[in-house]
Amino acid sequence: MGKTIRNTYTYNGKDYPCCASLTMGVIGGKWKTVILYHLMDGTLRYNELRKLMPTVTERTLSLQLKKLEEDHIIERKVYTKKPPLKVEYKLTTLGETLIPLIRSIADWGNSVS
Repeated sequence: MGKTIRNTYTYNGKDYPCCASLTMGVIGGKWKTVILYHLMDGTLRYNELRKLMPTVTERTLSLQLKKLEEDHIIERKVYTKKPPLKVEYKLTTLGETLIPLIRSIADWGNSVS
């Protein structure tokens, strides 16, 4: 059984040379997978994510969250009714499809460490 070959894969207005490249473009990098790992179990506030990821800078965390939101992997909800302002993040339905992949990545890391 052979592979079906496509010239490019397009997602969210960006072209990728293969499906693996698309996946890594969306979840790759030092922090995106860590963010997704922590959001697998449910909704977290920004400060909860910061505590779970103490070595990430606020700027980097904010940028990575924004990129994941732009790619429709996470959802950001802002509550403004009562001070203080509350911002929560959770996986979207599309983001939830990544859970088996994130679990496999974590399992692999556990097996080699």
